[in-house]
Amino acid sequence: MVSFDEWLKQGIELGFCGPPVCDTHDGTPMTLMENNELFNGGEPCIHVMRPYQSPLDKEQVEAFHPPSTWRDTWSNQ
Repeated sequence: MVSFDEWLKQGIELGFCGPPVCDTHDGTPMTLMENNELFNGGEPCIHVMRPYQSPLDKEQVEAFHPPSTWRDTWSNQ
């Protein structure tokens, strides 16, 4: 079994996802078409993955952000 870091690195290297960026400081990675749709009243769906720094961080994020648990279809919650 590979570690999370190895899995993420492989996904980036194979072009399956972009590198980690800070949504707060860097903005949401999107195409020009998605940007135009968003700012003209549309709702493009742009998936975001939040790596947790610790089990406590996971617990606190999920307590504050319900969609983080609604969308969790892979763990045994």
